[in-house]
Amino acid sequence: MKKLAVVLCAAMLLSGCGGGAGAEGENGGSAELILSTYGLSEDISAEEVYTPFEEQFNCKIVTETGSTNERYTKLSADSQSPIDVIELSQAMTAKGISEGLFETIDLSKIENSQYLIGAAKTMAESGQGIAYTINSIGIIYNPAAVGFEITSFDDLWDPSLAGMVAIPDITTTFGPAMVYMASDHVGVDVESDNGEAAFKALEELKPNLVKTYAKSSDLINMFTSGEVAAAIVGDFGVPTIQAANPDLVFITPDVTYANFNTICIPKNAKNKDLAYEYINYRLSKELQEKTAPALNEAPTNSQVELTAEESASMTYGETADNAKVLNYTFVNEVLSDWIDQWNRIINS
Repeated sequence: MKKLAVVLCAAMLLSGCGGGAGAEGENGGSAELILSTYGLSEDISAEEVYTPFEEQFNCKIVTETGSTNERYTKLSADSQSPIDVIELSQAMTAKGISEGLFETIDLSKIENSQYLIGAAKTMAESGQGIAYTINSIGIIYNPAAVGFEITSFDDLWDPSLAGMVAIPDITTTFGPAMVYMASDHVGVDVESDNGEAAFKALEELKPNLVKTYAKSSDLINMFTSGEVAAAIVGDFGVPTIQAANPDLVFITPDVTYANFNTICIPKNAKNKDLAYEYINYRLSKELQEKTAPALNEAPTNSQVELTAEESASMTYGETADNAKVLNYTFVNEVLSDWIDQWNRIINS
């Protein structure tokens, strides 16, 4: 897949293009859709996602890849950014919306938005981005080392797990979910006290924590060496961890915490019509049936049906229906304070 070129054509769609019609650039050639996305599984994404879209719409997708933070920072700093469509975490989407970076999405232009699962549809209708995949957290553990069956997040406070547990750091994708989880552990709405009760609960959990981690892949060596016996982890990281440690068990509690990856259109995008076509395509049943197994992306289209084997480590079905969605408009306002408290209590 071609990376973002130094010189980009300011490709424009002719009016009325769409629904599979060819898209032309301003000089008569094929239009280019500049996509800012994650740099994961690029070969698979090119084959399963980009090439079919290019063929259908007679265009070229040019990708700019990197982490969420890197790409968001670059976009926000460049008022002349050529990006037409950007895939981000739910947290960064909320931040971009509050800072006025993104187009207000017209759902009437996205036919497949009607099929979004409940939480994703609510997000879209409230202007919080278009969710194309969902993930959530669960608990992965070594039954032999733990000595009992873990069934809920509350079990992680069990005194028998002293010095055995790892959780994601506050600055990671699921860091804020740790605050929500701790607040729910003591039965307090996290938004009612800005997380005060949650951090008291996290302080009570600290004797059980051996460390926090930045990447789910860090858990592979931690489990292999016996450094940890249980950890909270995003479901997207589970297949790799279990491949290295087949004896580990992964469970998703009855109520878990979700995170969506979303698609937005920057306000200064040149190819907004084609960007809408890409979003609609990304939400299609046909594509999500392919990306679920190929890219381990849990579908947000409610029409997609997966087997139990295909969805074993995905936020799908009842798990998706019961997952709590974090309010990142709230989280982003208090995150700096949460990071300070976390560093004093957990990382000290």
